Amino acid sequence: MIRLRVTIQHAAEGIAIALKALRANPVRATLTTLGIIIGVLTVILMITIIQGLNESFKGQISFLGSGLLFVDKMPWVITDDYFLYRNRPDISVNEYEEVKRYSRLAKTVALSISTGKPVKFRQRSLEQVEISGVSANYTEVMTTFPKYGRFINQVDELRNHKVAVIGSSVADELFEKRNPIGHRISISGEKYRVIGVLEEQGKFFGHSMDNVAIIPYDALFKDFGKHHWVSILVETKDPAQMEDLEFELTGIMRRARGLKAGEDNNFAINRQSMLLNFYNQVTSGVYTVGIVIGGISLLVGGIGIMNIMLVSVTERTREIGIRKAIGAKRVNIIWQFLVESAAICMVGGALGVALAFGISKIIDKFLPTSMPLWVALFGVGFSAAVGVFFGLWPAVKAAKLNPIESLRYE
Repeated sequence: MIRLRVTIQHAAEGIAIALKALRANPVRATLTTLGIIIGVLTVILMITIIQGLNESFKGQISFLGSGLLFVDKMPWVITDDYFLYRNRPDISVNEYEEVKRYSRLAKTVALSISTGKPVKFRQRSLEQVEISGVSANYTEVMTTFPKYGRFINQVDELRNHKVAVIGSSVADELFEKRNPIGHRISISGEKYRVIGVLEEQGKFFGHSMDNVAIIPYDALFKDFGKHHWVSILVETKDPAQMEDLEFELTGIMRRARGLKAGEDNNFAINRQSMLLNFYNQVTSGVYTVGIVIGGISLLVGGIGIMNIMLVSVTERTREIGIRKAIGAKRVNIIWQFLVESAAICMVGGALGVALAFGISKIIDKFLPTSMPLWVALFGVGFSAAVGVFFGLWPAVKAAKLNPIESLRYE
């Protein structure tokens, strides 16, 4: 307990001496800590932006569901020639029925077909609205629910009712403050009765998820043709069986398309993790560049700290001699200078964190940012570690001074 109290006292004394030195030479202190400030500012800003983007991206793709597989014409992430995939046959309703019939690991199998069409109500119109033709069980696999009204049901699907559930922005643009339920809208000239309005969903990769009208998939095929982007949505019974479900779906699709052994798949099975992995690959490069730039700034700042501490050792040679003459040990001298060096860097780190916080609030208007408490603590703690590292040599040099020669130093 006594040792702990003495250690804390020594640390407090060292910090007080360091702050006194900073106040005594404000210009030198500012120039010394500038590298630390810039380094911490760069690193913290980079972490803050990456954290914000990560949270935003994960929130945007959460509606895809981690337990969902999507059977599509093309992969979501194309790293080679796009033309290898362009001429693949579209996913068909027959293949959707095959998956429903033969899959043993799927909990739910739904269908989604997408196209873009103009939508009109009386004198108001929207030129390009995403029209999604879906099966009645679509809401069982996707987080898409009506704010009011209802969703498409099995009767609508079986009887091919011309009904529509519209997104919140479509409702706002076409109906303003009027209740859309029961009114008929025109989708590329075809009349559909509005039965529901979806909850607000926001954006996905800059694309509005609220600029949509959902109709039964058979109605979409009948009124707008069959050449559209078709997806089969498959929800697993057990997340631990995702790999087995993907293997099962591959077998069903290959059999449905009559592919022979050795022939490449002419379809893709996509999942949420593919987007996450691609996103992490893209951001990891940006993150690394930011850390390297911040690291160089910290290195320059650390060298400045080492230089100023060596100057401090020279200026305080007589003081060191007096302390040694009255009983101070080498470890006490080393401790004093290490605490001073760490304290100077912590001041720079704290200023860097404060500047990063202020700048992140400005950046947040254009890009999502997030600064958890651990990021601020990391900035200050890491700068202190830089101070200890670069202050070690001056501290050891001070501790090795001969007390008699130090007392004679002028």
